[in-house]
Amino acid sequence: MMKYILGVIPFLLIIQPAFADVFINNDQQYLSSDGSLHIVGEIENNSDLPLNQFKITAELLDGNGFQIAKVDGKSINNVIMPGMNGVFDIIITDHSLLMMSDYNLEFDYKIAEPKNQVIQIISSELKRDSQGNNVISGTLENKGVVTANMIKVIATLYDRDGNVATVSSAQMQPDFLRSGDASFFIIPIQDKSQSVHAVDYMLIAESDEYATVPEFPLGSGLLLIASVSSYIILSRNPEKIINSISKVSRVLSF
Repeated sequence: MMKYILGVIPFLLIIQPAFADVFINNDQQYLSSDGSLHIVGEIENNSDLPLNQFKITAELLDGNGFQIAKVDGKSINNVIMPGMNGVFDIIITDHSLLMMSDYNLEFDYKIAEPKNQVIQIISSELKRDSQGNNVISGTLENKGVVTANMIKVIATLYDRDGNVATVSSAQMQPDFLRSGDASFFIIPIQDKSQSVHAVDYMLIAESDEYATVPEFPLGSGLLLIASVSSYIILSRNPEKIINSISKVSRVLSF
């Protein structure tokens, strides 16, 4: 669904990446099987700086476009490296807010310390387990020179429109990996009702010391990527577009 974009250039460009280098895309809302409302999407970092401490705020709107509440969330990734994507999942459990008709998103962030991108995902597979639950399993390798600690693997699943269908993450057990070693991981996909719509997925792994090699596996599907600003407010009224949106379609084979 098209959105209008209001971009605000940061006042101090020396402490923020340039205008239009960081943006939200592929976001949508869905009602999960447990009755909670999720707003999910991606943060794409096209700047040349690593970023962290993302604060994402969803302004919830009623049928007349009036604000009924604001809900804060954050990126599931600790650090989003240059050229990489992060993902967020804002969860709303207050039943008085579940009747909201629309939402706006805004976010801010800080510059992070860089990490070496040496955690490589060398295999992965999306499948059903013996209980009928969708899981992503695979193997990753630490190509760094020191032990990777507190390793987390994050899965982003996409629907046929290229939007984020659902997200899930898992801490590896054990949560460390010595230099040169490889280890198996498994990520359970929590929301069955959304995972059935998935036709594509992306994996990112990170530890306290390292980030993923920027060659993560993807399934086959069409991903739509929209370029916006480094601090944005999104709405769903296409006639109010005030900045240009660059859309790129790419087909990736697994």
